[in-house]
Amino acid sequence: MSLSLVLATTALLAAEPSSLPPGHPTIPPGTQASPTGMGPGSNAANGALPPGHPTMPAGSPVAPGAPLPSGHPAVDTNKLPPSAEELMKQLDSSEGLREREKTFEIASSLGKLYYTNGRNADALAYLGQAQAKAEGLRSLFLASRKKLGKAPIATPEAANCGFTPGQALDAMESVAQSRAKSGDTAGAAACALAALAPALDVDVLRGNALYLNGDSAGALKMYARVLEVEPRHEEALYAHSSVLFETKGEDLQALKTAREGFDAMVTAHPESQRAPMARELSGRIDETVKAGGRKKWLASRAADRKVRLSQSTAQAAAMPPDAPRPLSPEMVDAVKNTERTPELEAGLAKLVEEGEEHLAHGRYQEALSNYTRVVPFQPENGRAKAGMAWALVGLGRPMGARVWSVALQSDAAAVEKLGDTLLAKGDAKGARALWEKLAQDVPDYPNKAQLEAKLSR
Repeated sequence: MSLSLVLATTALLAAEPSSLPPGHPTIPPGTQASPTGMGPGSNAANGALPPGHPTMPAGSPVAPGAPLPSGHPAVDTNKLPPSAEELMKQLDSSEGLREREKTFEIASSLGKLYYTNGRNADALAYLGQAQAKAEGLRSLFLASRKKLGKAPIATPEAANCGFTPGQALDAMESVAQSRAKSGDTAGAAACALAALAPALDVDVLRGNALYLNGDSAGALKMYARVLEVEPRHEEALYAHSSVLFETKGEDLQALKTAREGFDAMVTAHPESQRAPMARELSGRIDETVKAGGRKKWLASRAADRKVRLSQSTAQAAAMPPDAPRPLSPEMVDAVKNTERTPELEAGLAKLVEEGEEHLAHGRYQEALSNYTRVVPFQPENGRAKAGMAWALVGLGRPMGARVWSVALQSDAAAVEKLGDTLLAKGDAKGARALWEKLAQDVPDYPNKAQLEAKLSR
């Protein structure tokens, strides 16, 4: 939980019971306490501690970590900040909280709290209050940009806005308003746009919350609001196009707008994590538009799958009975789309090791089963291809000669190394047979001297 949100919540809950340690004297509202000059004759008007508070040493502040004065209630230094659930319980029990006047920062913090915890209806209420606080600034920017016409908007640094990290929105708005009143339209536009950054984030969250609540039309309006101010906004571009694609599958013009949005996002943010998916969705939309809408596109894909399936069946029937079965288009797609996680890579490596163990003990069919599970994911794995080739040779399959030839052409060194592995696992006969076949089939093998040394042992 962020400190700013904790402080915001504390401010809103000022009327709630105090969180002071048990036995601590009540502090009257508005009292400003100071650790210095707290003698018996001091009072609240002079910054005194409240009546009943233990006397503080006069003339010097209490250093951090120093022992508390005699009689001071114990303070729990191990107390953790409240959790999100605890904060929301306090907020829910605060009467009239939603109607109270709030700053943009407090309203947006509360909206984000509820949004991130799945309470979208409550999030919308507070995010709406934050949006209202930024409406004047938004209007100022749009008016200033209109006056500028096609002139580019300067950066806040070039405009010398003087904003600091975490500065309140109303303070930044005052700067932009001052620029506008002085006739500095360019400066007003630059400072207003910079100040609107947190407000645009609020609009995106409102769009997300509306979508999650089932209001896709409202969500589209929120994302469009953001793009009216900042056409390159990454999240708004992606979200707006995604909702259009999902909800307007038969509206060709809306689909074209969605494709333009994805393309614009990729152009503006090519290194974004969303860029690969945006490219893929743009291509899918292009196919959908050419097909005449989503229903026709889905129908054409279903027809294509039937054709490919029938072709695969015919090809399989024409192949020798011992030939490895080709992967179907659906299986190929599944392999391509499988995420290459460390767990998957480790599993494939284990299959290769197990395959080599099977080969060393003459279990060629079991070895072949292992390698056929690895090669689709790692087609360039020379170790796996060498193992598969030797398994087929060991089984005496007619396809073995072809696969063996491919393995030699692509990585003959991996084939030689497989012999080393077989020898290490106790299969000296198998290793020698493999090396002899390698020397026979590749007479100009680069490591021929090394291979002959192995065979002469």
